[in-house]
Amino acid sequence: MGKNLYIGSFESDSGKAAVFFGLLGLLKQKYGKIAVFRPLISRRDAGGKDKALELAIKHFAVGQAYDSAFACTLPQARELENEFKHELLLETVIKKYKDLEKNYNFVLCLGTDYAGSGAAFEFGLNAEIAANLGCPTLLVVKSQDKSPVELLESTRLALDQLEKGCADALGCFFNRAGLTGEETEVIRRDLTRRANIIHGPNPGLYALPRAGNDCAEEEFLLRLTAGEQSMESVCALFRTEVDGQDLLRRIDEFKGVRIAPKMFEYELLEKARAKKMRIVLPEGQDERILKAADDLLRRGVADLAILGDLKRIREDAARLKLDLSKAQLIEPTAAANFKEYAATYAELRKHKGVTLEQAEEILSDPTYYGTMMVYKGEMDGMVSGAVNTTAHTIRPAFEFIKTRVKGGTVSSCFLMCLKDRMLVFADCAVLPNPTPKELADIAIASAGTAEIFGVEPRVAMLSYSTGSSGKGPDVDLVIEATRLAKEAAPGLALEGPLQYDAAIDPGVAATKLPGNPVAGRATVFIFPNLSTGNNTYKAVQRAANALAIGPVLQGLNKPVNDLSRGCTVPDIINTVAITAIQAQGK
Repeated sequence: MGKNLYIGSFESDSGKAAVFFGLLGLLKQKYGKIAVFRPLISRRDAGGKDKALELAIKHFAVGQAYDSAFACTLPQARELENEFKHELLLETVIKKYKDLEKNYNFVLCLGTDYAGSGAAFEFGLNAEIAANLGCPTLLVVKSQDKSPVELLESTRLALDQLEKGCADALGCFFNRAGLTGEETEVIRRDLTRRANIIHGPNPGLYALPRAGNDCAEEEFLLRLTAGEQSMESVCALFRTEVDGQDLLRRIDEFKGVRIAPKMFEYELLEKARAKKMRIVLPEGQDERILKAADDLLRRGVADLAILGDLKRIREDAARLKLDLSKAQLIEPTAAANFKEYAATYAELRKHKGVTLEQAEEILSDPTYYGTMMVYKGEMDGMVSGAVNTTAHTIRPAFEFIKTRVKGGTVSSCFLMCLKDRMLVFADCAVLPNPTPKELADIAIASAGTAEIFGVEPRVAMLSYSTGSSGKGPDVDLVIEATRLAKEAAPGLALEGPLQYDAAIDPGVAATKLPGNPVAGRATVFIFPNLSTGNNTYKAVQRAANALAIGPVLQGLNKPVNDLSRGCTVPDIINTVAITAIQAQGK
């Protein structure tokens, strides 16, 4: 991910354009090839263009196309919200931003102007967009005509909104400031206590004087456009009044830990698309599968084979207005290689007494046929379970795809996309009561899965005991599993036994297990049994409104993944992308 920053405010005429241009001057010197991006534009000139973007591109982001610098207009954003298409709005913003990020060393984003009604809507949306883009926010606060008490209170409220939107605040910029050093220090001390919101233990507070920046923002932009005020003078004022080196240092040192769900989904599809794999979908009788296939093919995420009754698949696709022309449509029993597949299965299972006649009957099941396509190397992975049970989906894989390590453990995990972070939960779908060895295998496999999907693995072996606080057979099981996992993967950040609160909450960890590198910072949670894991992932999914992607199967030679029978079309799309990414690394 490239370097970025979001310039935001919570009121009109905050003067953030002056901060935007001044910062662009600094960034241009340091990063060279920079781009500007305004997710939502509102104010426009007579030609229908945003003045701030026009000026920024002309003076700093030379060569950037204007249309690449914004996602949509504020009225369009409100219309999408009114039509309950919030997800589409975020997807549009993320795609435009990511297209820029690929080609520039730094992207500086500018928030909305608050030129009309709906300030609460705008500020909340700015915070959410910044969080989804992974941008730290530099909050611009209008200081003019505010007492220090009023200034502090308004800043607190704005920071609360940023936190609510799960956006990181890099610091605060008091614009048109007339504060004394003592007043600034009072504000600094208060904001220092909010170090969980503002990046770093010492909040970055900056100020611009009123000189040259004392008019309404619209007038300021008009002066620059007309040449009545030069961009050079704006940048010179910024360099004179602002500790630019401190600000650049903060930007360089910022390391975001939040992963927003929409960005994760976008990155998932991009990663799958980068090296297209072949995925078989054996449940062509389900409309959700067909709708997901249409979307996946349109986006170029994977090459697909869809199994089932060809006549029905084609009729359903026509009725639903879906384009499946780029997919292989296969009716197993009518396929040219059906006899060959049956013979292969009979040979693989002859030690179980399977005859050729029995093999043909078994291979007529699309799940078995699809798994054989993966075994034969004609497909790279399989996704099933929208109609079939988990057992039915994975049984063929157990029979002849087998485990990656002889005698190894097959388990599952869920990728839990919370509002501000990504976690991995395991095992939530396969092993009811794992042994210590199996639990250790699950931990190591889940850490590997986390790495594949960009999550730094810090593994918590969960129990009702933290450290030596509890006793009993269940605790002993986790202690032994932890020992085995550390022995097998000595370089892995792993600790146990840990209670969930000690694993995820730094405050609790400081009391229960101070100084431990995993406690309070865990990203991978290993549950002691299936009952705990399955119920916990569902509780978190519902109570925290989290996106739960999975179950992702781990430990097989080739990827086969299960869907919930209550899955949605987006669930299927995400699972196919995950399966493709697993296949890329096989």
